Amino acid sequence: MKIPKEKSIKGHRHIKYDVESVSQEESILRSANFYKEMNHRRSVREFSTQPVEKEVIENIIQTASTAPSGAHKQPWVFCAVSNSNIKKQIRIAAEAEERENYTSRMSERWKEDLEVLATDADKPFLENAPWLIVVMKKAYDIKEKGEKQNNYYVNESVGIACGMLITAIHKAGLVTLTHTPSPMNFLSKVLKRPANERPYLLLPVGYPQNPVYVPDIHRKDLKKVSDFYL
Repeated sequence: MKIPKEKSIKGHRHIKYDVESVSQEESILRSANFYKEMNHRRSVREFSTQPVEKEVIENIIQTASTAPSGAHKQPWVFCAVSNSNIKKQIRIAAEAEERENYTSRMSERWKEDLEVLATDADKPFLENAPWLIVVMKKAYDIKEKGEKQNNYYVNESVGIACGMLITAIHKAGLVTLTHTPSPMNFLSKVLKRPANERPYLLLPVGYPQNPVYVPDIHRKDLKKVSDFYL
């Protein structure tokens, strides 16, 4: 019997989805190898000024945009910044917020927890990294006639896309850091974004300094991050 390549489901066209068939042994091997690769990933705060081709950034963004989203609304915009003047503006504004955080907004416990990361209000990576990717979440879309159209599960959808974005950055041989200066409203002003977009995450992207050093910290083991119901 010939299997059709498409069919109508509730009046909408659906196409046949072909998935590669692999053995259980191959599945275990692939999952283990990918875990090892991603377990090597680290957040990096010291970037080389070595340029990164725009095409690489385009591919990374397109990969992130394959993420699932509520009702397939894809409520995100990835603003890729390489302009040195704009990066400087972002750094100045981010450091102003961070200084306020460290001096009055953060609790003492929060600051103690950050000590192992050796962070402070100075963020040179915002200028040194060849690219900044500012992820904007779209609270709603604006139709042609100016009407608002709701998006669904926006935070969840954009969060998944950011996870895929970080993975794509690593797979491209680059490094990044999840930076969330709070509040982040200044990013909307600097980038002149429309009212329906909100800053969600800022990622410097590039090659690491050589040599580069990261905190000697370790991830929780499987037993602490999972619970199996067999």
